[in-house]
Amino acid sequence: MTMTETVTKDLYPVGEAPPLGVVPAEMHAWLVRADRFGEPMKGFQQEVVPVPTIAPDEVLVYVMAAGVNYNNVWASLGIPVDVIKARNKQGEPEDFHIGGSDASGIVYAVGENVTRVKVGDEVVVHCGMWNGDCPFVKAGGDPMYSPSFRIWGYESNYGSFAQFTRVQAHQCSPKPKHLTWEQAAAYMLVGATAYRMLMGWPQHKLNPGDPVLIWGGAGGLGSMAIQIADSIGAVPVAVISDNDKVEYCKSLGARGCMNRKDYDHWGMLPHWKDAAGYAKWLKGVRAFGAGFWEALGEKRNPKVVFEHPGEGTIPSSIFVCDTGGMVVICAGTTGYNATVDLRYLWMRQKRLQGSHFANDEQCYALNDLVLAGKVDPCMSRAFTYAELPVAHQLMHDNKHPHGNMSVLIGAPGFGLGKTADVPEMHHVAAVRVDEAPEATKAEVVPRVPTGDTDEALDALEGLVVDETTKVGDVMTTSVISCRPDDTLKTAAETMLEHHIRAMAVLENGLAIGVISMTDVILARQQWPQGDALRLPVRRVMTLGAYTCRADDLLSDAVSTMTARRIHRLVVVREKEGRDEPIGMLSTSDVVRKMLAEPKKK
Repeated sequence: MTMTETVTKDLYPVGEAPPLGVVPAEMHAWLVRADRFGEPMKGFQQEVVPVPTIAPDEVLVYVMAAGVNYNNVWASLGIPVDVIKARNKQGEPEDFHIGGSDASGIVYAVGENVTRVKVGDEVVVHCGMWNGDCPFVKAGGDPMYSPSFRIWGYESNYGSFAQFTRVQAHQCSPKPKHLTWEQAAAYMLVGATAYRMLMGWPQHKLNPGDPVLIWGGAGGLGSMAIQIADSIGAVPVAVISDNDKVEYCKSLGARGCMNRKDYDHWGMLPHWKDAAGYAKWLKGVRAFGAGFWEALGEKRNPKVVFEHPGEGTIPSSIFVCDTGGMVVICAGTTGYNATVDLRYLWMRQKRLQGSHFANDEQCYALNDLVLAGKVDPCMSRAFTYAELPVAHQLMHDNKHPHGNMSVLIGAPGFGLGKTADVPEMHHVAAVRVDEAPEATKAEVVPRVPTGDTDEALDALEGLVVDETTKVGDVMTTSVISCRPDDTLKTAAETMLEHHIRAMAVLENGLAIGVISMTDVILARQQWPQGDALRLPVRRVMTLGAYTCRADDLLSDAVSTMTARRIHRLVVVREKEGRDEPIGMLSTSDVVRKMLAEPKKK
């Protein structure tokens, strides 16, 4: 053997990583089998199995840590679905289940068609899987509605409770450098679920200033929902079960809290013919609504109610929800047979919306918030590899701590994997700007279209752009911005002066968000004119921006704009290891190119 040769093994001990890119024949894993279905301490057993092979669009990740979620308590019990039998019916041969629907780790192998990640990348994995060849998905439909959609590590095999996991490339996002391996494994499933619930329904997505009622504020889902709502300037109020959770929820951004034990009207709605029963319930739910006003500090009802208890709380949630508002639900932890007084739905035009996990765009947006330090994983406890069944048993017995839990898999110890400090700015950072002169500023638009120029995007769809034109040949090289502490009045005047509809918000050299004319209008709808115009921009702005480079093909940039439904891209160049904005590309620039008009400078 020469000095440059590497000794490899067919099986590595837990906690010992193979050389990067070396995939052994076998791996350690926690397995569930049908002959031992039962509570987690019985259902999960350690075994050695072959490392799975990957398809052309798949990635093999060496798992450093895995998140703990209730779905694999169900897998261990074998109810409500025998996931092994379900997969066997679909033609998958394995007679075992390797669970785990959250992971942080390192890419060890990629399929031949994968370009999103490469070997050596540190990633977090979201749990949404689907068939990329599904006609519905290929036609541009939300993959969440595809018949091929499955939850990785529950409805699919080879989840994160093993040294290696097999995932589709689109499931991978960059691991936040300021998090340890165990922290990075704790947030994606609950965080992306909460993000879709609050931001995934355009007519009812949260906007700055919107009151929102969040059930289970100290739990995994609730802790994510509070932070997401707070990050966009909404006003969350948390429902909790113990007063010792008040400070925890407030530290995440809740304005106030309500203890559900202070009320006794829970359960199914009394029949409307039961006058006495209905009157008693009505008195209780009105007290609950008054409690929300008290916690909020003003007499406004929640625009969005973030639901997951279900049977015991849906009647109250629909009652307190604001006229034209939405109750959005992703589970039924108190039961599934919810009752509804339909009068409140049709007369007050409220919406009851089901929601299930999230698509790629929503997962990436949630991860952006974590990368920027705006959302914390809220990891309450991490366990060793040997304690994996213990963590699930605690969840089964409802004795787990609030927040989220994770388990070390490949990481040899706790506290590893952190390579940077928590970002100083608690906002989504799209681009970096250092000492930008006043005359060099950036115009950007929100990720969510404002609705007033969508026709321009529709016109671009299907547009054939030649494969030689670069973004730099078309882009506008002037940029406009404001600061987060500027008043809304100042921002609006700047946009009017420069005849633009949106501009970047810069702070300490970071492009932390976008302020648009639509944001100004929404603020005016929520506050009196004088108050609205005095608001700081940070209370009203929309987070984030998409970027491209001057040497990118214009055709690729157009594809990004139409796919993402955005009207402008920030054009950046790399300078000293970071991206510096140098201009912007808008739908107008592309149309100008089509008409062969001279571009503005």
